[in-house]
Amino acid sequence: MAKLGICAAFLVAVVCASGASKAWAADVAPTKTPAASAATPRPCTDPSDFVTTNCQLTWEGITVFGIVDTGFGWQSHGAPFDSRSAVGASYLIQKQNRSAIWSLAPNALSNSTIGIKGTRPIGGDFSVIFDLDAGFDPYSLRFSNGPGSIAANAGVPQNLQSAYSDSSRAGQWYNGQGYVGVSSPTYGTLTVFRQNSLTLDAVFDYDPFGASYGFSAIGFQGITCGGGNTENCRHSTSLKYRINFLNHFRAAALWQFGGYEENNASNGAYQFQLGADIPIHGSDVLSVDAIYSHVKDSVSLALAPGANNAFGTPIPPFLPQTLTATISDNTAAMLVARYTTKSLKLYAGYEYIRYEPPSNPQAAFTDIAGNFLCQGCDAFNNTNINNAAFGMNGFGNKTFQVMWTGIKYAVHDDLDVIAAYYHYIQNSFFGTAAGGQAFCSSSAHAQCAGTFDAISAAVDWRFAPKWDAYFGVMFTQVNGGLASGFFQHSNVAPTAGLRFRF
Repeated sequence: MAKLGICAAFLVAVVCASGASKAWAADVAPTKTPAASAATPRPCTDPSDFVTTNCQLTWEGITVFGIVDTGFGWQSHGAPFDSRSAVGASYLIQKQNRSAIWSLAPNALSNSTIGIKGTRPIGGDFSVIFDLDAGFDPYSLRFSNGPGSIAANAGVPQNLQSAYSDSSRAGQWYNGQGYVGVSSPTYGTLTVFRQNSLTLDAVFDYDPFGASYGFSAIGFQGITCGGGNTENCRHSTSLKYRINFLNHFRAAALWQFGGYEENNASNGAYQFQLGADIPIHGSDVLSVDAIYSHVKDSVSLALAPGANNAFGTPIPPFLPQTLTATISDNTAAMLVARYTTKSLKLYAGYEYIRYEPPSNPQAAFTDIAGNFLCQGCDAFNNTNINNAAFGMNGFGNKTFQVMWTGIKYAVHDDLDVIAAYYHYIQNSFFGTAAGGQAFCSSSAHAQCAGTFDAISAAVDWRFAPKWDAYFGVMFTQVNGGLASGFFQHSNVAPTAGLRFRF
């Protein structure tokens, strides 16, 4: 009933805004306060106009927008295509990746999306704004459902699993954003309901690949944007406020006020942000942002594996593969920077994440995809809940560091060359109840110290107003504890794609 109430409230708000006279033109996930109004876009007149020009599907202030991103690729150590998963293909090395494979490669540069947005002036410089969108697989047209893709592989031997991946997109018709709010250039923007986390907004803005699935490690994995867990990259019941001040500075805050029953992946969260765009000389600008996050009873969904050998490599029969929710309290601090000069952009980012025992250990709950999980229910429905992954039974608290750097160079107005490097560091938090913590750095245990590296490069050619073609490659590698339970420790994934944006 709570979910239905949220949906109904949002639909009422959208109907109230449907008489708008201007369209709201904003980025997919802007770091700055969204503009309260913008120039009225030119509406499309016929199908040919829609396909070949910059016209928009807009009427009376409501704009229908979307992205269709299709592609094809090869992985040196991959897994079969999964249309349920938001990422679709195993661009990044995962536990189930095992052999060379040619694959459909959807959503490599950006998630395929369909949505509506708009604004309505309500007096002075205030406007009501709204945005509702959902990501989907362009081949099957299924709504993206990361948790659903994991649940579908529960009980399947690891060597037969598809390219599943956890996500905040969980099959909802609002799996992107679904918010309504009030915006003012003077007083800022206040929005409510389903929204990106501040850290997801920052990844869109400060990742050279803009959270790409096919070429960005922090786009494929939501550790960074979720402040520790990918399901927290978006919050279904949240309040977000953004404001620009003193010309160059900005501040923001987000509060998740609902819990699991309201289709959230935690029982509460808050974030604070402070940033600036600093003119350097001429048209050069240095952009910086700092974000603090805390998430309570955060959910990470995975498959508890079968047995491994002494080196952490899976051994037959690769079962039971139990659908398992790990619950933790996560605290994170993110620092990001971007330097823009003419046709060149330089990027850098760092995030420190600490995982601790949950405030409220869980015995049973329904996750954001509608899967019911309960503690110790392996025999009942092949699910389990782990409340003791950190700081209990000999384990210490986990710290995880993410860092990246990259470059985007505009060779021409319609041609970009992009390259990036991503690096993760996990501490050792392994131990036993009897002996306490014991440092390790091998792949024998997932709690051992470990590292991850990704290097990627791509070319993006915008050959028509709404069309672009791209080609790129990403190499990923895991070591130590981050490689525990993996068949293979590296993957090379070249991908070519065609994208249509409207």
